[in-house]
Amino acid sequence: LQFVESGGGLVQSGGSLRLSCTAPRVKFDYYVIGWFRQAPGKEREGVASISSSGLSTNYVDSVKGRFTISRDKAKNTVYLQMNNLKPEDTGRYFCAADGGPYYDTEYYGNWSEFGSWGPGTQVTVSS
Repeated sequence: LQFVESGGGLVQSGGSLRLSCTAPRVKFDYYVIGWFRQAPGKEREGVASISSSGLSTNYVDSVKGRFTISRDKAKNTVYLQMNNLKPEDTGRYFCAADGGPYYDTEYYGNWSEFGSWGPGTQVTVSS
């Protein structure tokens, strides 16, 4: 799997962005997909993940109620809708995969087990 992220940009505090994650030429229906971010000088952290079924999701506390992860299998794409953005959401956002065909379809991943990182997309929120 080799992911490609897009949709980042510069937005004012309170604004919205929608990030997209896809893998050209490879279907990832059976994988858990997660979004991560890394701010300058900080470790990468898990933000949101979605099970292969699309029915189970997991969010870090700081984004609950503001971010929504979803997947469209027909488009082979996972989205991260980010609303009410805050300056502390600034960072480079990456998607990655966990699980696989033999995992429970409701498994939403283990932050430390994700891999196949894309190059990321930059999100900058100004105050």
